[in-house]
Amino acid sequence: MPRDLGDVFDYFLPPAEGDRLPTPHDSDAWGSPGLDPAGSPSIRSPYVRTPEDRPAALPIVALPIGDREVVRAAYAWNLAVEVARRGATSLLVAPAGLDHSLLWPEPGTGPVGAEMVLAKAANLSELNRAALDIAVERAADANDGGVVFVRVPPAWLVDARAARGLLRWPLLFGTSDRRDLIETYGLAKTVLESHPDSRVGLTIHGVRRISEAEQAFRRVADVTARRLGQPLLSYGLLVDDLHVYRAIVARRPVGLEHPQSRAAKAIQDVARLLLEDAQKYAIA
Repeated sequence: MPRDLGDVFDYFLPPAEGDRLPTPHDSDAWGSPGLDPAGSPSIRSPYVRTPEDRPAALPIVALPIGDREVVRAAYAWNLAVEVARRGATSLLVAPAGLDHSLLWPEPGTGPVGAEMVLAKAANLSELNRAALDIAVERAADANDGGVVFVRVPPAWLVDARAARGLLRWPLLFGTSDRRDLIETYGLAKTVLESHPDSRVGLTIHGVRRISEAEQAFRRVADVTARRLGQPLLSYGLLVDDLHVYRAIVARRPVGLEHPQSRAAKAIQDVARLLLEDAQKYAIA
C-alpha cells in the first residue's frame, strides 16, 4: 500500500496557509544529523549483517533519468551518497558510452564510500545483466546491507520485458507539472504492463508546498491504481532549493556541502525510506 505522504515529507518545507505539518512516527529520523569530527554529517547504520545472513544480491533501484535531467541526476547521486553515509554499501551504475559529464562524477569511489560505476551496456537487456552481476558481486562484502542504484535511459524502457531483475523496484521522479505527471504515469505504465509485480515508487520534487506535492502524487497514484490495478509507493518529497543548484555547480553532495539545508534533510528522509525497504527486498 502507498505510504501516507504526511509520514515522509520533509517537515522543514514551509507549509502553505491551511497546510498541516506532518507528525513523524520516527522522531530521530526527522531530527538534525550528527557531525563527525571532520564536520561532515555522520549516521550510524542500524543494519549490521553477519556472513550467514547477507543477501545473495543487493536490491536494485532503477532510476529512469533522461540525458538532460541534471537535477534528477543530482538527486540520484545524492541519494547514493546518503545511503553510504548511513553505513551501507551504495553504488550508482550508469551505462557507459553515453555523455555523463553533466550528470555524474568520475567513475570510482566518492564521498563517504559511495561508488560511481559505468557499465558496458548498449541496451536495457545488457544493462539488466550488468546490474545483476554487480548486485551479486557486491553483496558478498555488504556487511551492513546496501542499494545498487541504476540509471536507466527512459527510451530504453520500450524493451522493458527484457529487464525483469532490473525493474523489480523502479523509483520515479515527478513534479506537479501536468505534462510531467503524464510522462511519469507513462513510465509506471510501461513497467507495470511488462512486470505487474514490480514495486514502483515515486518521489516528488520541484514544488513549493506540501499540499502541492501530495496532490501531484495522488493524481499519479490514483490513475495507476484505477487503470493498472497496482499501488504506487510514496518516497516523499525532495526539496529543490538554492543549495541543490549550488551543490551541482560545486559537484559536491548536498548533505556534505550544506548539511543543515532543507534539501539535505529531505534527501536524508528519502534515503532512509529506501534503505529501510532495501532490507525487506534483499534477495536471500
